[in-house]
Amino acid sequence: MHNIKFPFLEHIGGKLIRYEQGSAEVELSTMPYHLQHLGFIHGGVISTLMDNTGWYAAVSNLGEGFTSVTMEIKINYLKPASGKHLRALGNVIRQGKKTSFVKIELYDADNLVAFATGTYAVLEETKD
Repeated sequence: MHNIKFPFLEHIGGKLIRYEQGSAEVELSTMPYHLQHLGFIHGGVISTLMDNTGWYAAVSNLGEGFTSVTMEIKINYLKPASGKHLRALGNVIRQGKKTSFVKIELYDADNLVAFATGTYAVLEETKD
């Protein structure tokens, strides 16, 4: 499997917790700068966590020399998140030769607060 770091995910405080074939888990301890004007976790933080989690799940199924990029992600925000700890779980639901289809769930403590489906393109890595 790939050993990949995401500088942007690390910058906002996200941490890859689990990464195995077909699935991934990312966590975030929330900080005041993650909040929007009403005091809830900003939707952009949630979408970033979900997209990165889906990407990790997608690349976990790929062999050496291949990577992935997001083609499409659809997020349903079910209710506001306001807790101190967010956890995103991604699972590949179908792996093709050119695309991976992933479902992602985001939890605030034990409460499901967002659900997403993502499509990730499979690409050959290029070497400079």
